[in-house]
Amino acid sequence: MSAFKFHGLCPATHTPFHADGSLNLAVVERQAAHLLARKIDRVFIGGTTGESVSLQLTERLALGDRWAAVSKSSGIKVVVHVGANCLADAAALAAQAQRNQASAVSMIAPSYFKPRNLEDLVACCAQVAAAAPELPFYYYDIPPLTGISFPVDDFLKLAAQRIPTLAGVKYSNPDLGTYLLGKRLDGGKFDLPWGIDEYFLSALAMGAQGGVGSTYNFVPGPLQRMMAAFPKGDLATCQLEQDRMMQVIRIVAKRGYMGCAKALMTHLGVPVGPARLPNANPDAAGVQAMLGELEAIGYFSWKD
Repeated sequence: MSAFKFHGLCPATHTPFHADGSLNLAVVERQAAHLLARKIDRVFIGGTTGESVSLQLTERLALGDRWAAVSKSSGIKVVVHVGANCLADAAALAAQAQRNQASAVSMIAPSYFKPRNLEDLVACCAQVAAAAPELPFYYYDIPPLTGISFPVDDFLKLAAQRIPTLAGVKYSNPDLGTYLLGKRLDGGKFDLPWGIDEYFLSALAMGAQGGVGSTYNFVPGPLQRMMAAFPKGDLATCQLEQDRMMQVIRIVAKRGYMGCAKALMTHLGVPVGPARLPNANPDAAGVQAMLGELEAIGYFSWKD
């Protein structure tokens, strides 16, 4: 198993679509180039930002193959989100990720028929992780969307007994106190990349060494500067950069986050296309209003 760790920034990438909503995999190479130019060398594909629950299994497999090809040519590392309500689909995606020499796999819990208890959740994860026995496995904890919430330290204790490849948890959970318990468990054995961009500075204070986030695609500069300033005790810089992040997130989210984030990426030269329903897309006037508000806060001068 590789020694991959989520240190630094790992953008959760958008799945690119044509205007009609079909996959536009030719854009993947441009996505990778955009990030590499900003000194970001890893991606988390097919997750929440990637609209995975709105993709067919065949589309998710095609997306994985395309990113694998781009990884080989560019050197960018790929972590594949494989979670699905159907565990057989999740296992198929995990097996493909291993064939494609991905860096790691991650999965959300099934969330229509929900695991009733921690034991059932671990059993689901173990079934999927077994399909990729050579890759680090990360549970993806995102209670606001799955409706499933168990203390991360309890999960890690039990999952470590059942999943030989367990590396940690992608933590998109606002419970910072429990995050700290997970970080410190067994002397810091487990990797817990942070997943809520609005609380990035708070997570650094709790020991985070990296994260996975959607805003990393279009405003990586503040995050990178926070990570550089925090070890120096430069709290003023950290607070300034977190404030900038919050302003961008609010501007993008107020008209519908997914569609506006994809529209912003297109404006930045990475044409990832529209979001799929049930996510909505802004009209032309909405996009121009968003860009005007971003310009007013100086976004284009400090986003990178």
